[in-house]
Amino acid sequence: MTDRAPTGDLDRWPAAPFTAGGVTHDVHRRGEGPGVVLVPEIPGLTPQVLGLADHLVDAGFTVAVPSPFGTPGRPPTAGAVLEVLPRLCVSREFRAFATEVRRPFTDWLRRLAVDLDARTPGPGVGVIGMCFTGGFALAAAVEGAVLASVLSQPAAPFPVGRRRAANAGLSTADLDVVAERAARGEVCALGLRFSEDAGVPHARFATLRARLGDAFEVLELDSSPGNPGGFARSAHSVLTNEVRERPGHPALEARERVVAFLRERLAPAAT
Repeated sequence: MTDRAPTGDLDRWPAAPFTAGGVTHDVHRRGEGPGVVLVPEIPGLTPQVLGLADHLVDAGFTVAVPSPFGTPGRPPTAGAVLEVLPRLCVSREFRAFATEVRRPFTDWLRRLAVDLDARTPGPGVGVIGMCFTGGFALAAAVEGAVLASVLSQPAAPFPVGRRRAANAGLSTADLDVVAERAARGEVCALGLRFSEDAGVPHARFATLRARLGDAFEVLELDSSPGNPGGFARSAHSVLTNEVRERPGHPALEARERVVAFLRERLAPAAT
């Protein structure tokens, strides 16, 4: 038991470049079993993200962790965040404020999911996105190889104005495809957020619920004043920075629900 979030070490995660559509990023891979792509949150592949990746490996998954921004292994300091944000805001690859645009990183992530599916057992793969990358996890589900999408505190597009606040983080055309797959039972999504997190508006999850119906499961952790979990009103990172490995801890239970969700979709015979 600890009062700090679990962390991991880069030394255990060999990296190799992966190129698709003219875009190249390093991908760190480890584990055995069904495949899961874990896309880092801002500011990048932090020790806390690696701690989540280690947990997924220990739970029986093959995990591929791309490093699309930031310095791998660097702690999530304010300085690290400030270095990354300008690129995410203006880069054509990510377009943090834009809606209804084509983001090259989405295409790259889909090809990574297909590649991981070809290398791993099971009927398909899962994709986890967090914070800025939450919506990308759902956009990846346009690919038939993706059977499970986890959107943890999906914060993009940054919710400036009502239209962006309600935006699901992917184009209408892509959301139409995912909704059709969900209606056929081909893909399910799990969304997580803290109740007081203004960066992840209620309206965004309402949009996803309206389009995906029962295929979209929501876990909302209480971060209101005096909440039982002791979370600050500013709590944001459900699966990484806020996790404490103590029985009954709400973020720990949320992490375990993510593991169970992935097993249900990717290894149903084992559940």
